[in-house]
Amino acid sequence: MTDEQGGLRGWAAGRRKVWSRLRFTSLRLRLVVVFALVALTAAVSASGIAYWLNREAVLTRAQDAVLRDFRQEMHNRAGALPAHPSQDALQRTAGQMAGSSQRFSVLLVGQDADGRTVYGTSGGLSGFSLRDVPASLRAAVDKRQPLSETNKAPYHLYWQRITVHGTPYLVAGTKVIGGGPTGYMLKSLEPEAKDLNSLAWSLGIATALALVGAALLAQAAATTVLKPVHRLGVAARRLGEGRLDTRLRVSGTDELADLSRTFNNAAAALEKRVADMAARDEASRRFVADMSHELRTPLTAITAVTEVLEEELDSESGGIDPMIEPAVRLVVSETRRLNDLVENLMEVTRFDAGTARLVLDDVDVADQITACIDARAWLDAVELDAERGIHARLDPRRLDVILANLIGNALKHGGSPVRVSVRASQEEVVIQVRDHGPGIPEDVLPHVFDRFYKASASRPRSEGSGLGLSIALNNAHIHGGDITAGNSPEGGAVFTLRLPRDASALAAQPAEGESKDTDHGDGKGRKDGDGAVREPGRSGGENGSAREGAR
Repeated sequence: MTDEQGGLRGWAAGRRKVWSRLRFTSLRLRLVVVFALVALTAAVSASGIAYWLNREAVLTRAQDAVLRDFRQEMHNRAGALPAHPSQDALQRTAGQMAGSSQRFSVLLVGQDADGRTVYGTSGGLSGFSLRDVPASLRAAVDKRQPLSETNKAPYHLYWQRITVHGTPYLVAGTKVIGGGPTGYMLKSLEPEAKDLNSLAWSLGIATALALVGAALLAQAAATTVLKPVHRLGVAARRLGEGRLDTRLRVSGTDELADLSRTFNNAAAALEKRVADMAARDEASRRFVADMSHELRTPLTAITAVTEVLEEELDSESGGIDPMIEPAVRLVVSETRRLNDLVENLMEVTRFDAGTARLVLDDVDVADQITACIDARAWLDAVELDAERGIHARLDPRRLDVILANLIGNALKHGGSPVRVSVRASQEEVVIQVRDHGPGIPEDVLPHVFDRFYKASASRPRSEGSGLGLSIALNNAHIHGGDITAGNSPEGGAVFTLRLPRDASALAAQPAEGESKDTDHGDGKGRKDGDGAVREPGRSGGENGSAREGAR
């Protein structure tokens, strides 16, 4: 039973391979079919013309010989009979005429001295008779033709081809000039028909051989033409896979060689262009990373000063002049915003450089969302629909970054209440964040995750850096998940986060020099010296600029 199943599987695999090859070589099949059709048309046409010409030649030659002999016999033997011969004389003369070299049957019809119609046939009583002669031929033979300069005789020899029980015959008749019997001749053309049938079979075999030869030639020609095309297809696939050093071996000076040279030139130009773009992109990323690192040092000092100023603003002693208090608050706010922008830029450069790594832990999704909301004092503005006990192996810090950006973005641009719901399957966790605002315009939806995208050109400045949603999406991708944006039929925007239940397969050790404790712009509120969270929720909507002006 096992061998039988193995045989069936092998047969099925072989059939699939054949069909796959047929589909892969469809151009080859078309070439073979076209060649075969051309060869078949040419062979059939040539065979038909040859058969028709040979048929006419064979039949005409046989017919002329028989008619010439019959005319001669009528002149020599029938012409020697009296005007009113007896039946015995007709019978004897018919037998003599039939013994000629052509071996045809003869029927003589005349009138005896008493005016009775008498017959003489070479085949006896059961042989060739007047019933075997077509009426049209008898009428033509008996019809007297008017004499003229071009017509010297009143009667002529007429002939006709007939078929009796599938056998072809030649029938002819004429009258003796000057009075005498009327003679008819019947000659079988079966030998000539057999010769023509043999010729037809020979031409048919030649046509079949020509068709097979054309198919073989077409196969050889198709292989010659399609082999370079196949190599070009393989090279194009390798080029599409990123192997930009792929080149074709060029040989010859025909069109296919020109195509190979064009491909090589295009591949070389593409490789150079990609290398230039990669170099520029690397330079841009390095510039952003270096700029972000360089800005951190002065920003640390500025942040320390602004924190002192902020403490003075909040102190009861009123150490800040009321006239400059608005300016001080603006400096504190903008400094914090600049610090967030630098942190976000550093996080983006980590994703671009591929150095971002996961630090996995078993988390309760509902507890994680609750902690994110509570840390930012969003409990009154967010409705949570999540069952406890939905566990997943994820990076808690990066999950908090995603949730903070999505929920903060919904609160800033959609308005409360914001509803967060969690669904889980065996393979993934789905978190939906829905607000009750006007929704996202259709022309903005494709760009909500773009970096620094502004939905309204008239409002290029916002509290966010325009990187929050992009960072959230990258954090989802590094887990092997995704985020999609859309509008709910009941109104409001809906962001759907899909994460695997276990991202262990994508986890890796942190890159050399990357600290797991480094602040990645996760949107959490900063803590001052006594551990109190300051300005909760302020950085949760870093991605808000993507939807700003659309609500």
